Amino acid sequence: MDGSEDTLGLRLAAVIAASVLLAAAMPAAQSQTGTTSKPTVRHHRVPVEDASAAVSPTVAEAEAAMDKKDYSQAEKLLLSATATSPGDYRAWFDLGSLYAATGRKPAAIDAYKKSVVAKPEVFESNLNLGLLLASSRANAEAAQYLKAATGLPPSNPATAAPARFTAWMALGDDLKNIDANGQAAAYQEAERLRPDDFEPHLRIGQQLLEQKDYAGAEKELKQAKALNPQSEEALAGLTAVYGAENKASSAESELRSYLKLHPENVNAHAELAQALAAQGKSAEARSELKTAISLDSANNRARLELAGMAAAEKDYAVAESQYIALLKNQPNDGELHYRLGTVLMDEHKFPQAEQELLAAVNEKPDLADAYGNLATVAGENQHYQLALKALDARSRLLPENPGTYFLRATSYDHLRDFKKASQSYRQFLAVAGGKFPDQEWQARHRLIAIDPKK
Repeated sequence: MDGSEDTLGLRLAAVIAASVLLAAAMPAAQSQTGTTSKPTVRHHRVPVEDASAAVSPTVAEAEAAMDKKDYSQAEKLLLSATATSPGDYRAWFDLGSLYAATGRKPAAIDAYKKSVVAKPEVFESNLNLGLLLASSRANAEAAQYLKAATGLPPSNPATAAPARFTAWMALGDDLKNIDANGQAAAYQEAERLRPDDFEPHLRIGQQLLEQKDYAGAEKELKQAKALNPQSEEALAGLTAVYGAENKASSAESELRSYLKLHPENVNAHAELAQALAAQGKSAEARSELKTAISLDSANNRARLELAGMAAAEKDYAVAESQYIALLKNQPNDGELHYRLGTVLMDEHKFPQAEQELLAAVNEKPDLADAYGNLATVAGENQHYQLALKALDARSRLLPENPGTYFLRATSYDHLRDFKKASQSYRQFLAVAGGKFPDQEWQARHRLIAIDPKK
């Protein structure tokens, strides 16, 4: 092969959409630090195999224009070449590359398909087409071409190994939610080709985690993390494994190790808080959540967990402040209004609690527990009609219990509807079973006073 043939030889690789296609087709296993071990698809040229495949002068001129990024001129020449020779796979390939480089994905797909029809055995055209289709969510069709690519030799032996690795990884990604066995086999082949690459270990680990193969997932994810200690995805996978296996201390160890490298990672502080809470280390857990919030005041997850933890520990002031902060950004969240209303109720701030619980049921009418609390605070506020309405709404969602019967009875009693009050007191006594001695004593004495059947 002479020098001119080498210069004009077929560039069948990442015009391959300039590795932009790879980024679109393969979800990056990338940490928040911005690091990733994704392979780079590189440009390379291949020799002309035989005289019939010799490049035409028009295509050669177009390729020279593409090298100079003169896409307008290159497109005119390539359209001329494909019109003159519709079976010129190289012209169609170059046209597909040009369309991909200039953001015309549908046209690029069409051109690559014509290149593959003209010459099906070219690795790079199958790979490029598969990547484009995958990035367009045409996964079943993409798998056809990506699988074909894995069975073909890349045109440049010097870069064959990374090119085949790219094809196997792309196939594995494309088969997600389509063919779990095929996906696993693709990742395993990629891992065989490059055992020290982070990506296949991560993907296999994530797949095994989804399949609840926790031992297998832990092994792969540990290897991934060893290859890329800064990977938040590997860390997230490992903590999920440890959470599923109730190995909170192992999760704590991994998270503390990660935070030594990235002390400002908000998610890691929040995950560490969960691991600590699972071990009963409440004070440490709350400290981690406060750190997460100090690093990111808009972190709703950390605020929600801190509020819930504080409420459970009866630290109502902290819980109240966190729920109020959350509601500033989510004023229409019925669940948050319910939680704040409940905390205010526990603090005996009944007027404020009533307003929050009313907001909760207005935003979320099926929030059954909110009606019970609303009835309680309405009774404390002497809003007995509201208490009864809340109890009626609750009864449509949940069965009655001793507490609802008693609250209903006292509400009717205060409204001087003694007939309904008596009925409710009797219903309460029928189910109380001696578990509520003070209320049972009150119910019996009120019945003596108001029961029209006495």
